Amino acid sequence: MNRLQDRIAIVTGVSRRKGIGTAICKALASEGANIFFTDWVPFDETQEYGGDESFPGLFEKELSKLGVKSSQLSINLADRDAYERLLDAVEDSLGTPAILVNNAAHCQEVSYREMTSEILDMHYPVNVRSTCMLSTHFVQRYGTFGGRIIKLVSGQEKTPTPGNIAYETTKGAISIFTQCLAREVASLGVTVNAVDPGPTDSGWMTDEIRDLLLPKFPMGRIGTPEDVAKLIAFLASDDAQWITGQIIHSDGGFWD
Repeated sequence: MNRLQDRIAIVTGVSRRKGIGTAICKALASEGANIFFTDWVPFDETQEYGGDESFPGLFEKELSKLGVKSSQLSINLADRDAYERLLDAVEDSLGTPAILVNNAAHCQEVSYREMTSEILDMHYPVNVRSTCMLSTHFVQRYGTFGGRIIKLVSGQEKTPTPGNIAYETTKGAISIFTQCLAREVASLGVTVNAVDPGPTDSGWMTDEIRDLLLPKFPMGRIGTPEDVAKLIAFLASDDAQWITGQIIHSDGGFWD
């Protein structure tokens, strides 16, 4: 039995075949959810793994072959009105969403030595403002139907990463936001949780990085996008209706 049959899920930040967002979409679709995903290839083009303008369209067709409805929107979540345009697009194309997965993120690794206000300002709109506005307006629009909100964080309160201060700081804000929002919307039957997947081999790791990280995983392997996707599919289901306000470290016991 598909636990998410005919529910509509929004997943942000899906523009790479090996990315976590892609695995999340597949996991939700395998449970019967219809998928609306966002991408922003121009950001990926600035990263070492690069961007692929053809991927979002191809992936939409791939999801449809799984027997679910799918749609996508290329949108820069740093835009102030992005959350409104996104929710409108979901309603127009698929209907009323029941699941929101905030996966999109902006990351530029800098230490305190390189930190500037401009760099911090590039992280805030996507990592904080977009996540907060999408989540709160998701509840404002659809909260009477219950719902599931799931965010991706980076385990900064468990193992902060030196040299990545802007990203870690903005992701840390989302951990607190998760706990606050969960308390406010619990009476509506909406659950709000965050997942820390730990270091995940989603296309950015070099052989050198893998060799460095592997000894820190007591299970003897590095995490994959599918590992976190399975947990998110569970959190999106009715089986997880008693879990809210949690920061879940699903990282295979990673230590640093």
